[in-house]
Amino acid sequence: MNSRERVRAALTCRRPDRPPKALAFWDEEVKGIPNTSEQLRLDVRFVKFEPLPAQDDFLAYVRRLPADVHVGNLHQLHTYHEWDYHPERGSRGPLSAATSLGDFAGFILPDLLAPERHAGLAQRVAAYHAQGLAVAGGPPHLGGELFETAYRLRGFEMFMEDLRLRPHLAHYLLDQLAALVMHSVLILARAGVDVLLLDDDVAMASGMIIGPATWREFFKPRLAEIIRAARSAAPDLIVFYHSDGDFSSIVPDLVEIGVNTINPVQPDCMDAQAIKRAFGEHLSLWGAVGTAALWTWGTPDEVRAEVHLRGRALGPGGLLLCPAYDIDFAPSASVLAFADAVEELGNSHSPGAA
Repeated sequence: MNSRERVRAALTCRRPDRPPKALAFWDEEVKGIPNTSEQLRLDVRFVKFEPLPAQDDFLAYVRRLPADVHVGNLHQLHTYHEWDYHPERGSRGPLSAATSLGDFAGFILPDLLAPERHAGLAQRVAAYHAQGLAVAGGPPHLGGELFETAYRLRGFEMFMEDLRLRPHLAHYLLDQLAALVMHSVLILARAGVDVLLLDDDVAMASGMIIGPATWREFFKPRLAEIIRAARSAAPDLIVFYHSDGDFSSIVPDLVEIGVNTINPVQPDCMDAQAIKRAFGEHLSLWGAVGTAALWTWGTPDEVRAEVHLRGRALGPGGLLLCPAYDIDFAPSASVLAFADAVEELGNSHSPGAA
């Protein structure tokens, strides 16, 4: 199998020649491992909408940031500035003072669909496909398509109040965001991506940030419509959903609306084996490897053992092995051990292996 065949098999719950591997759901460059994706033989490449060229007002904004304040990399700062979202100024968002639908309607959302943002997208996808690689991509947003973008625009506490006390405001804002996402996913689907990346951190380690009933009222129908729209353009599109923490309570809903694979399935938050037992014919796992402590302080041998443990318990079908936490502070030796261990696991699953 080539990488694209391997990924498509694994994420649609068929048996690949070995579990595919990734380091995240974006292109991750690891210090000390030049050309990380190629050197580690990662199976997925990622495409995205490009930011518009930096404007003078953005450059002035960056120069004004205090030297001791860090709120993101340059790409994140560009995104924040486009949305008029400035976490360095506190927890209030650009819509925190809004009290009416008129106030919401007066807020101009950024032009995420400008042609220059996605020019050449289909050509980039085709070039990766020609190399036998799987391609994934997701819509541009402020940090999560619906929930995270809404609470950053509104301010977290204010948006929580809206969901309970002012639902008409929450519905209006989410409708505007869902419309943007809808157009974006159609562009991605028509460009030929194999995997549509949807992400929204709706959970924490102890469970959902909002109750499952609230999620079902405000978010599930919009997410379902987004997935239906994408599949109308690409029926065999694989749909990925990310949330940190324990979102087990909505996994049946995600399966119902057409999600194929979930991420990161953090082993100290979710029971991956229970999910496989319940939904293994319909839902694959992208992640499942390691805790934050393992990726920060673990040894390469411990990482290798974790890969073998998870791979044998959860694979080979229905599994893409990937760190379940960010690897920003992981030693390069541990990342190399991860990649090697997946290859070893593949060999152990091959015909005639001991």
